[in-house]
Amino acid sequence: MPRPSNDAAYLARLQDYYAQWRSLPAYEPLQAVLGLVSRAGVAKVLKRLRDAGFLERTPDGRWTPTSRFFERPLADAPVPAGVPWAAADSGDAHAIDAWLVRHPSRTVLIPVTGDSMIDAGIHPGDRVVVERDAPARPGDVVVAIIDNEFTLKTLAAEDDQAVLKPANPAYPTLRPGDRLQIFGVVVGLIRNYRRSS
Repeated sequence: MPRPSNDAAYLARLQDYYAQWRSLPAYEPLQAVLGLVSRAGVAKVLKRLRDAGFLERTPDGRWTPTSRFFERPLADAPVPAGVPWAAADSGDAHAIDAWLVRHPSRTVLIPVTGDSMIDAGIHPGDRVVVERDAPARPGDVVVAIIDNEFTLKTLAAEDDQAVLKPANPAYPTLRPGDRLQIFGVVVGLIRNYRRSS
C-alpha cells in the first residue's frame, strides 16, 4: 500500500508528466507513471493529492491540477552572486505566475530578438512578460509601437517629449514624437539557460 510519505515523489512524477503533455493521464497509464500496480492505489494517491490541494475534479470527473500544483519551492534567502554560502529551502512554495502575472487577461509573453537591451540584462532568446495597456512611466521598460513596428526599449523623457532609450551604446535613442504608441510595460523576464536540442 502506498504511504503518504511517498506523495511528494508521486506529485513530482505527475508534475513532470504534465510539463511534457499538458494533461494528466487516465487511470491505466497513471499506474505506470506512478509505479503502482493497482487502480485502487492510484485512486488513493489522487485522493490524498486532492486533499492536499494539488489536484481537483472537473464537473465531468477528470483530474486536473490546481494552482498549487504549479508552485515551486522558494529558498529562504537570496543567492549572492559573490562568495558562496549555504542556502536552504524554506519549505514555502510559490506559483511563478503569482509573481509575474497580476492581470492574466492583459499579460503576454513576447520573445526577444536583437541586443539593444543587453546592458539591461535582456538578451536575445529571453521572453519578456508584458502587461498590455498598463500606464507607462519614465524608467519603465516598454514594448512600443512606432509606425506599426514593435521595439523593446526604456521609456524616458527629454525636453518634455517621450523617447525610447536602448541599453546598448551601439544603438541610438529613438525620438518618435506623435508616432509613439505603448503596447505594454515589461513586468518580468523569463530565460531558459538550457535550451532543448
